[in-house]
Amino acid sequence: MSAPPGGPVRLAQRLDHIEPFYVMEFAKAAAELARSPACDPAQGGRPMIFLNIGEPDFTAPAAVQAAAHAAVAAGRSQYTDATGLPALREALARWYAQTQGLAIDPSRIIVTAGASAALQLACLALFQAGDDVLMPDPCYPCNRHFVAATGATARLLPAGPEARFQLDAAGVQAAWTPASRGVLLASPSNPTGTSIEPDELQRIVAAVDARGGVSIVDEIYLGLSHDPRFSRSALALPGGLGERVISVNSFSKYFSMTGWRLGWLVVPPELVAPIEKLAQNLYICASAIAQHAALACFEPESLAEYERRRLAFRERRDFIVPALAELGLPVPVAPDGAFYAWADCSAHAHSSWALCERLMQRAHVALTPGRDFGPAAAERYLRLSFATSLPLLREAVGRLRAELNR
Repeated sequence: MSAPPGGPVRLAQRLDHIEPFYVMEFAKAAAELARSPACDPAQGGRPMIFLNIGEPDFTAPAAVQAAAHAAVAAGRSQYTDATGLPALREALARWYAQTQGLAIDPSRIIVTAGASAALQLACLALFQAGDDVLMPDPCYPCNRHFVAATGATARLLPAGPEARFQLDAAGVQAAWTPASRGVLLASPSNPTGTSIEPDELQRIVAAVDARGGVSIVDEIYLGLSHDPRFSRSALALPGGLGERVISVNSFSKYFSMTGWRLGWLVVPPELVAPIEKLAQNLYICASAIAQHAALACFEPESLAEYERRRLAFRERRDFIVPALAELGLPVPVAPDGAFYAWADCSAHAHSSWALCERLMQRAHVALTPGRDFGPAAAERYLRLSFATSLPLLREAVGRLRAELNR
């Protein structure tokens, strides 16, 4: 039924299945406090330390910035193919060959407007009303909302520290129903920074494939793996399973291009045309300037810089995880990738939301409560992003220690 003239605008019912993005709501509150006198050193305040947003503190390297300027100067801003610049697809294929030893046909690579668009395109191509998609709890909230936006149901399966906060094959098999269409995994994961054990990932994908389902694996943090055991893409799974996986990746995290909004999919050959059709209609193409700039990501000096940055994230991890344990905020499973620590705050509060609000207000340290990432342990855990400098992390630990010991 339409709204009466002058009445409230009718909203689509799909919005009922999409919760607020509490990470961003909390970030807005922290940013507002950061602008207040309490955080102004000129007025005796302490600046806010932001450990809540998953954004590298590094920007695109000089070669990438130069390539963007050159593309603008040369007028290379026209639409590209919906699947992306052929040169960028070929560069990505070479990168897989160099880093993973994989021969990926460039025609299977679809360049997208960020990993968000990649996930939306994959979900729209594969899921519909009446389907359910199995996901771990905890998981990144937007991933399950991409599923919900198709009319399908994201079915969360609680995953504790004993399972590295990830799904396992036995749980997938037990939860599978006639409505189940597939799994949406993330390895390494946001919010935990943990990856799926390679043998377990193989068992999961095999179980899903045997049931006629699809396996989507979010690998946007794969380049930031700190343990060789977890550094292999799901595309490398043996026995042809890797060729059935849909891999989602991004230039945002490892390549430090968050606001450039550039990502990609690697899909089985039969999915290229359907996803291209969707991309043509929904996006036309990813940013042409960002694509031209991204070609410089694969220059030797850029790759060397990215590896230096990866090692810097590992150094930060090696500082913050034991520091949190000393504060009574233990991290049950050490992150093997990304730049997140998923810390148990139950020794200090019954509500991670309340504790994060207290620490934001009193210590001026912004963290992320667990509410966004699923209901299973939303009040027990908080997420800390160590995508910031070691001096700031040390300052934050000092502030947290003083407040928690009050």
